[in-house]
Amino acid sequence: MSFAPVIDALGIPPSALVEQRVPKKLLLEHGAPTAADKRQIQDGIEEIVWVAALKPTNIGVPAFQDAVREYLEIAVLTVELRPAAKPTRLIELIHRAIPYPLVLATRQSGSVSLSLAHKRWSQGETGKVVIEEVRQVSVAPVTPSAEERAFLASLAVSRLPSGNLFVLYDGLLARLAALEASRITGTFTQPNTAEDASALREGLDRHTRLKRDLDMLRARTAKEKQINRRVELNLEIQRLEIKLKEVIPNL
Repeated sequence: MSFAPVIDALGIPPSALVEQRVPKKLLLEHGAPTAADKRQIQDGIEEIVWVAALKPTNIGVPAFQDAVREYLEIAVLTVELRPAAKPTRLIELIHRAIPYPLVLATRQSGSVSLSLAHKRWSQGETGKVVIEEVRQVSVAPVTPSAEERAFLASLAVSRLPSGNLFVLYDGLLARLAALEASRITGTFTQPNTAEDASALREGLDRHTRLKRDLDMLRARTAKEKQINRRVELNLEIQRLEIKLKEVIPNL
């Protein structure tokens, strides 16, 4: 299974292509705060390729800078993970190690994921960049679902919001959130505005929290021996199930 369907969907101009291998040493020096992280990078990553650098000069979208963040370019990377790798932590480490906002495609045992995370200046360390929440979706590029096909068709750089690089990157994040939502609703619906995208992400986060709480309550109920307590827990489960159904129409 190739990265090509995902990378091709971005419609990257030839002038933005880099196509260079990145040594793991870069991640070890800049993205591995602990010895365990260093081992994960060393043992879990097979290959890193810097696919492209999206800049004002090659995609015609202005840079962005304010007191919170600076987006001078967007890096596009592919990373081949080994079968025993722990993808969640490694994806976070890679986003931390690259100073630019990153479009990261990872592949592990035939599964391809796409992840993005906004970056901002650190409030504690001058000149240091920190990541915000990492948003990640998996895609079956060879046999995509209808929702995944719609998602891939929405990714072309030329179709993204073009006010500046921050707006463009946020538009990509909105499409990831829309794919997440489609797996709950069955329909891929792209947010029309930044406000809609923000509301969608908040709705998804609320849905995730409610699902997690429900799973924990159901596990506790299954172990509970006292009848009265089981009744109380079941009532709480019903209340959360109602809240969960109320979230779905807003996704």
